[in-house]
Amino acid sequence: MSESNIRYSSEIPNSDRLIFALDVPNTDTARQLVTELGDAVTFYKLGLELCMSGGYFELLDWMVQQDKRIFVDLKFFDVPATVASAVRNLRDRGVTYATIHGNQSIMEAAGEAKGDVKILAVTALTSLDRGDLDDLGFQCDIDKLVLSRARRSLEAGCDGVIASGLEVDALRQAVDDRLLVITPGIRPVENRPDDDQKRVVTVEDAFRKGADHIVVGRPIKNAEDPRTAALAIQETISSVFGA
Repeated sequence: MSESNIRYSSEIPNSDRLIFALDVPNTDTARQLVTELGDAVTFYKLGLELCMSGGYFELLDWMVQQDKRIFVDLKFFDVPATVASAVRNLRDRGVTYATIHGNQSIMEAAGEAKGDVKILAVTALTSLDRGDLDDLGFQCDIDKLVLSRARRSLEAGCDGVIASGLEVDALRQAVDDRLLVITPGIRPVENRPDDDQKRVVTVEDAFRKGADHIVVGRPIKNAEDPRTAALAIQETISSVFGA
């Protein structure tokens, strides 16, 4: 990466900076796709759709056996004790990241229970824009909301945040260097009109602004050749970091 004031974790291998969102209907499809992608993808996000299809933890354990890194993206949001118990159940099984939602007490409970799992707090979903936040009753600016939640998450013992690439630059300037920033809503090409992601950036922009990881789903999953699409993104990442 060219010299700048941008900060990011240098401990992350370039190949792990791409996290593929394994948003498919069932675990059989997931296993087929993981096998097809092979070494093109080393890090996977397992979300709510797979969790509700059955066999989630069997899939997780199988992927860990395949030397894949796992991001459990279930956005835990419940009373603090319940969130703590959920996070505790992820410990010591090869999970790298897990997401939570909610207020300070929820973040603190997750931070205390995390063990070897790094906890990521959701700031503002990339499917939301200003109008959506108005509807939800958030009168503050999106940027201010993201910065506030990022600062509070570190204070609560969390490790990082999920944030749009549009907010990464401000996060890097205003929040502690320890903060991990994972950026979804990545679109290697122009966003489609029917896309539900509203606050998006390209691969290059996300990393040049200071993201540690990007989460990419449909641009890989819906490609004519998913492995080739993933490899192209990996090549872009290598070029950004000068590897």
